[in-house]
Amino acid sequence: MGLGVGRKRGEAVLEMADVIPEDAPIPDDLSWTLKRRPTINDVARLSGVSKKTVSRVINQSPLVRGDTRERVQKVIDKIGFEPDLQARGLASQRSFLLGLVYDNPNAQYVVKIQEGVLEASRRAGYELVVHPCDRTSPGLAAEVRHFVERQKLDGVILLPPVSENEQVAAELAEADCRYVRVLAAPIDRSSNTVLYYDWEGAAEVAEHLADLGHRKIGYIAGPRSFRSAHERDRGFRQGLARRRVGLDPALVEEGAYTFESGEAAAEKLLSRPDRPTAIFACNDEMAAGVLKVAYRMGLRVPEELSVVGFDDSPLASRLWPSLTTVRLPIKEMGQMAAEKLIQRIVNPGTPPATDSIVVARLVIRESTARAP
Repeated sequence: MGLGVGRKRGEAVLEMADVIPEDAPIPDDLSWTLKRRPTINDVARLSGVSKKTVSRVINQSPLVRGDTRERVQKVIDKIGFEPDLQARGLASQRSFLLGLVYDNPNAQYVVKIQEGVLEASRRAGYELVVHPCDRTSPGLAAEVRHFVERQKLDGVILLPPVSENEQVAAELAEADCRYVRVLAAPIDRSSNTVLYYDWEGAAEVAEHLADLGHRKIGYIAGPRSFRSAHERDRGFRQGLARRRVGLDPALVEEGAYTFESGEAAAEKLLSRPDRPTAIFACNDEMAAGVLKVAYRMGLRVPEELSVVGFDDSPLASRLWPSLTTVRLPIKEMGQMAAEKLIQRIVNPGTPPATDSIVVARLVIRESTARAP
């Protein structure tokens, strides 16, 4: 049967039995008289291709031409077709489930990563299962493997610091479960990692504060159990060294990437008789704690105290004064991790086209100024 177009209240109406030839354009407006949920057969008929081709498009097979893929996807989007995960799983022997494993005290970081993962995974027809854990647990590796096997996951994304655990990675490899690790340092093959270079952003912080004339600089480091804390520390010290500025050990405190730990560290630093004129806190949560203490002590920011954070979380631009910080594209990192993982699942023998690397960069706002 050819393409049948009728009029109903001024709209084009296509019957589900109609076929749009493969070389014909797809109408912009498709309004259905059908009272049921669209099926893969409907997509095939309207695309002018076989059901097998539609299945290949849904499962991201490389065997489909680009123009055909685009055509089928356009029909899928227009009629609101949603593949049945159970049917897809049976046909492809996959569950279409991805796991996200984390233990991170920074809630904003986890939320932004999750947004990116969800955006990429849903676009490819996958669902996400999250698994918070205790990174200090001696049975962590076995726990993660049990999670994978219980949920029948196709792959797993590991967030820092869990991603830095070699036992977890080894357990996943033994279980033949593909994984992608979000890491601050290259400790695995590039096909298994999304790398973020914290140290460059931290070096920019040091140079920015030194160029503003600050010499008594307080530093609130991240927890030593996090690789990112070591990378930020390395970059900050390198940046100061390039400007020939020393870091007084008495002005260094260790935080836990939490608001409370930043507050506690700021209390110590700002209660000193030789208090610093600037403080670099290794994430925005801790920097917010510094701003609270400064306000409580009557110190004006940035006139009497410059404050810098790290991550450029939504919090940074909403504080007053708005926070100078280092932008790490966290949501994009989540997208990259999901896309790389799905590529490895769909095309297991094909290496990724490029390395997945993001670089942190300084964003200057209102919380920094010249040294008093």
